[in-house]
This record gives sequence, C-alpha cells and structure tokens, in this order.
Amino acid sequence: MRKYIIATFVVAVGGLLAGTASANHTWGPYHWFRTANPFTVTAGDNVSSAWDSYLAAAASDWSLSSVLDVAVLPGMASAKTCKPKVGRVEVCNSKYGRNGWLGIASIWISGEHIAQGTVKMNDTYFSTRTYNTPAWRSLVLCQEIGHTFGLDHQDENFTNANLGTCMDYTNNPSTNQHPNLHDYEMLETIYAHLDGTSATVQSTVQNGNDIDTNNEKEWGKELKRSKDGRTSLFKRDLGKGKSVFTHVFWAEPRR
Repeated sequence: MRKYIIATFVVAVGGLLAGTASANHTWGPYHWFRTANPFTVTAGDNVSSAWDSYLAAAASDWSLSSVLDVAVLPGMASAKTCKPKVGRVEVCNSKYGRNGWLGIASIWISGEHIAQGTVKMNDTYFSTRTYNTPAWRSLVLCQEIGHTFGLDHQDENFTNANLGTCMDYTNNPSTNQHPNLHDYEMLETIYAHLDGTSATVQSTVQNGNDIDTNNEKEWGKELKRSKDGRTSLFKRDLGKGKSVFTHVFWAEPRR
C-alpha cells in the first residue's frame, strides 16, 4: 500500500482561522506507545454489515499515513456496550437512543500514552433522512477513528468552506469524507519520537473499564464546546495519571 511520506513538519502556532486548517490539530500530547514506525493500531470490528465497508475504507485511508497502519480484526466487544480492550480500538454501532450524539470516540490514557479506545456510531440518528447517507457515515466514522490516534479537528465551524478532510466539521460532508495531507503531516509530528522499551504500554486502566460511555453523566467534565454547540470534549479523571477523554459529535446543537 502506498504511503504518504511528508518531508516537512507542521509548526505548532495555535489558533484557528476561518476556512483554513489548524496548524496544530492535536487534542493533547497523547499517542500510542511504539518502538518503531510504522506501527499498527487494531480496530475491532463490532459493526453491522451496514457499516463494514465504511470501517474498511476508514482503515485504508488512515493506513496511508507513513507512521501507522490500521488493521481491522474481529471485535472483542458487544455492539451495545462497546467495552474497551487494552491495546485496541473497538468500533461499534447500535441504536444508542435520542441522546443527542451522532458519534463518539472515547480514549483511555495512561500518562501520555493511549492505552485503548472505543468508537460508537449512533444508528438512532443514522437511520434518519438527514444522516442516513454514505457521506455522513464516512465523515463521522473517519473522524472518530482519527481522534483515537491523537488528532483533533482542523476546523469546528460547520458553515466554513470544506477543507477536504474528515477532521473538519461541515453541514455538507460531500468533500470531507477522508483524511487530507495535513492530517498525515500531523500524525508524523505526533509520532516523530519513539518510545523507550521500558515504557508500560500495556498499563491497564481497568478501574475505568466499567464506565458506561452511553451515559453522558459518566463522561466527566466538559473541557470545551464549539461555539455552535456541535462538538464537545470531556475528561474523566481516573486517578494515578489515568483518564478517559470523550470526543462528541452532536447530531443536535447543545447549549
């Protein structure tokens, strides 16, 4: 598979200009432990046949990065609860109800290392006329998986011109269904360093595995929300350097 090999790195200048990409779209210093690049992230397939092609496409798209590959393997969770497994990202879909969110990505952190993650697609909304389209399914699944690598959004204004990436919020996802070159550059920046062999990559966070990510009350503190109320980031502190972050793509604006 052809890889994007980027010769230059992005300079982190902060800020976000309307209609342009963020120069540094990470949501923190968080990254998967590895001792070499490229490394492999396992995506557990707990999705129905209606989502299989979208998961395969997202995995293929993200694997174009020069620093990581995404391997889709049989899932290890039930679709409804989508419990995490250390060292993997479990991907699920179900009718999670009219809870306001279209898709969420929850990432368990130990120190600065990503220990495990889950991605959920809410079929309660994806079965509606607005969201039951290939473009919306592609955008949201691609974006939530991107969050589990350490990527944030390039732009959070739904009315700005599309940036041609699934890490860009939009009211019209026609051209925002895949990563773009800037996403691959950002992954190279995040994974520019290698971790030492003594790091505890498998340091479990099992004290947080009983969190019901279907329940907004268990997400912890809301750290930020976009001005239009369509995206949020939550953090739940588990103690001893461990925490859970949840990125939320709201189907309906939150105030």
